[in-house]
Amino acid sequence: MEMFCNQCEQAANGTGCNISGVCGKKPEVAVLQDHLLYGLKSLALYADKLGRNAEIDRFTIEGLFTTVTNVDFDPARIGGMIKRCYELKEKAKAAAGVTLSGPVADWKPADDLAGMTAQGEAHGINTQHVNEDIRSIIEILMYGLKGMAAYMDHAMILGRTDDDVMAFFQKALAATTDANLGLMDFVGLSMECGKQNLTVMGLLNTAHTDAYGHPVPTAVQLGTKAGKAILVTGHDLKMLEELLKQTEGKGINIYTHGEMLPAHGYPGLKKYTHLVGNFGGAWQDQAKEFVNFPGAIIFNTNCIQKPSDSYKDRLYTWGLVAWPDVKHVDGWDFSAVINTALALPGFPDNPGQEILTGFGHNAVLGVADKVIAAVKSGAIRHFFLIGGCDGAKSGRNYYTEFAEKLPQDTVILTLACGKYRFNKLDFGDIGGIPRLLDIGQCNDAYSAIQIAVALAGAFECGVNDLPLSMILSWYEQKAVVILLTLFHLGIKNIKLGPSLPAFITPNVLNFLVENFNVGPITTVEADMKAILG
Repeated sequence: MEMFCNQCEQAANGTGCNISGVCGKKPEVAVLQDHLLYGLKSLALYADKLGRNAEIDRFTIEGLFTTVTNVDFDPARIGGMIKRCYELKEKAKAAAGVTLSGPVADWKPADDLAGMTAQGEAHGINTQHVNEDIRSIIEILMYGLKGMAAYMDHAMILGRTDDDVMAFFQKALAATTDANLGLMDFVGLSMECGKQNLTVMGLLNTAHTDAYGHPVPTAVQLGTKAGKAILVTGHDLKMLEELLKQTEGKGINIYTHGEMLPAHGYPGLKKYTHLVGNFGGAWQDQAKEFVNFPGAIIFNTNCIQKPSDSYKDRLYTWGLVAWPDVKHVDGWDFSAVINTALALPGFPDNPGQEILTGFGHNAVLGVADKVIAAVKSGAIRHFFLIGGCDGAKSGRNYYTEFAEKLPQDTVILTLACGKYRFNKLDFGDIGGIPRLLDIGQCNDAYSAIQIAVALAGAFECGVNDLPLSMILSWYEQKAVVILLTLFHLGIKNIKLGPSLPAFITPNVLNFLVENFNVGPITTVEADMKAILG
């Protein structure tokens, strides 16, 4: 079976995975995901005519998120989604009262998994357009939609949605099937994707803060507390809250992992005294770290890797994340996870280092007068946003070295799992302002944007005129949509690494360089000298 996938930074040989995914995705899963995306485009042709339909819109979000890197590795589950997609397409077709023609509109999946898999081989990335530059822009748009769907999924779980955003999802998916659209049409749609994602990130930020309060600076324990233990990894705060409620008073301590670390900064979550600390580091180290966790482990969003047999029997998935033969929790009843934790030994008491999180825009802007005064006095010379997705590929030590070598009169803003490269280091402070400010998860790029906009307003200049530089790492599709949002806002001079996306052709890269001056990281010394002089 043939596959081709180049959607993440680990694309084999810098071009794409064609034998098996570096992420662990097998060819069967890859082509079924291609098939599901084709089905979502077929559904969108009719949904775009139909208008808002909550069931179809929700499924579209889940379908797109399912195909994000490191989410769903279970062929049977994806096959079930393909069948459901067809049912909804037929429902939309009847409700819209229109009959469209063409292979995408006429799509019908096979009845069994083998047939659906065979069909999927005809719907891969390279079939999207014969022109490689147009195909490149279509890929950027599709990956932007996937990333935005991930954030919208979290917002929807908290009861938030937006009709204009949902209309854009259907419009953009349908547009990818239109052979009459050219390069600049898809450039425009990609920029609009960035604009819509700003709305989604704002929606999710409001959902989080309405539910749990604004994050506050919080010291998080990296050691352990005596007692039974459950480790929560992923991004979804609502799932963590429900688990905290169900474990209260049961002698079980809850630990966060990876992108769940910022949960400790929310008053509505930190009030639970059995949310005791953070275990381990970034997602790519899970296989070597989880073996040392003597409790139950649950994934609530993407970032799962092939589990080791040493902890597979105490591993659970929830939401859209899935791995074959790993127990999946449907709904909000976590009793199976709790019972597993109660049957395992748990941790002894072993306090460790503490690190700070919780510097969302509300917290930072609460001391804006001190920050502005420090800049005007020269105490703070420059801000660096060093963040994004972490990964296993070589070259990411650049971000650790960059942070370590920054002068003492600079401040580091960070977000997403890229911070695990340096967030245990002691950077000190400038007049009481910590030199390392952890803004939160990848979706909390919204907070970083709000901080930048507020500072630009205070100094009566544009964001590009601020003493602020963005040194970003990317891994998967959520990073793509955040970049599109930054482009929509006109933010320039971004340094991106550790390598550039395999799906960007030379002509498309030239367009980005000419319009946004985005460029690859080089060496720490050269990049720092270019920025600071």
